[in-house]
Amino acid sequence: MKKSYILMIAASIAALFMILKAFLLNEDIKFFLLTFFAIGTGLALLRLFVNNSIKKMKGKNIRTKILFFAVLLGFGLPFQAWFRKNVLFSMDSSYLVESITIMVIGLIFMTTFFGYVSDKRIKRKTVENRITKMGYSEE
Repeated sequence: MKKSYILMIAASIAALFMILKAFLLNEDIKFFLLTFFAIGTGLALLRLFVNNSIKKMKGKNIRTKILFFAVLLGFGLPFQAWFRKNVLFSMDSSYLVESITIMVIGLIFMTTFFGYVSDKRIKRKTVENRITKMGYSEE
């Protein structure tokens, strides 16, 4: 079993444990945990999108690259400032550590999950290509 699969399973178990514990003990942080887990998964998807877009930038015009990063920073920096100022600094400090922890767990989970899905997709295409090269059809 790959290390990334183990990391994905551990992250999902940790997130599930934290959220279930909060709901079973009826802690006030339960909705913060759900929200920050969703934010973490969203950040992971954004990171994967940006990394994929940067890979596609090879061979593009310099103006396209500058425009891409200008738009990325134009949206990213104001959102980051708003999130830090209006969300993190305004919430109860006793919730902060668990909220940040679940956000990082969500980020790790979604990143490894998409790696797992892409590995499965690549393996399936490889098998389909081998079958096609051998002359077999699905009919």
